[in-house]
Amino acid sequence: MNTLKPILLGLSLAVAGSAVAAAQETATIPKVLQITREYTKPYKDGMAHDKTESAFVAAMTRAKFPAYYVGLHSLTGKARALFLTQYASFADWEADNKIVDTHPALAGELERAGIADGELLDEVDSAVYLFSPELSYHPHADISHARYMEVYVFKVRAGHGHEWDQLAKMVKEGHEKAGDSAHWAMFEAAYGTEDGTYIALSAHNSMADIDTGFAEDKKFHDAMGEEGMKNLDKLFGETVETSHTELFSINPKQSYVSPDWIKADPDFWKPKPASEEKKANP
Repeated sequence: MNTLKPILLGLSLAVAGSAVAAAQETATIPKVLQITREYTKPYKDGMAHDKTESAFVAAMTRAKFPAYYVGLHSLTGKARALFLTQYASFADWEADNKIVDTHPALAGELERAGIADGELLDEVDSAVYLFSPELSYHPHADISHARYMEVYVFKVRAGHGHEWDQLAKMVKEGHEKAGDSAHWAMFEAAYGTEDGTYIALSAHNSMADIDTGFAEDKKFHDAMGEEGMKNLDKLFGETVETSHTELFSINPKQSYVSPDWIKADPDFWKPKPASEEKKANP
């Protein structure tokens, strides 16, 4: 999705993986994606935040809670953490909420963790997005080996939904013709932010993948041709009100992921404590 940058310029919010799903062949893109943003106080986004967030992860793990989430750490923009929680439906979300409501011990642990975490934060907000398969391009359902996430945020002008669909189609066809490595999962805002907001999430296993994306920009331009790029730029200007891009790293210490993910990459998701490594390598 890197080659969208020169055309769409990028976007923001904070969010999503090309998808958050189980690391296995049956992995799917979540239909409902909740994105919680925590804006940390200056210089409180390091080990201190890892410690308070680990309390949530520990409580969820003990309860074998069914809703998994990935924590992202901002590398650009204002210091913040994003938490991407996946649901197959709103009914599943409701079912998970009832688990907390009917288990006082878990609710108490989460409340205590929240109070401690709040001491490090300036602001918290949350939004819900719905997966848009027709606007996505080769989305990656399995991101168990991903380390970085590009988040593109677009605010489409009111009354220009048809043009937005046409714009996405043109961009997808250009990438298909170019045969590049672009990929993204597109989500449309449902609650918590302005109508007409879309986010595209593109996960990468390393920053070298991002280098590749920028290097492939010429392929996309050549595939579109001069006239095609002019038409694309014109349609973008008429359709999109604002856009920007942010880069995040995936933070395993602030993530509660499925056993499948941990099994796929245990050194990343559940590294051995330093003391254990020392014993294994005297």
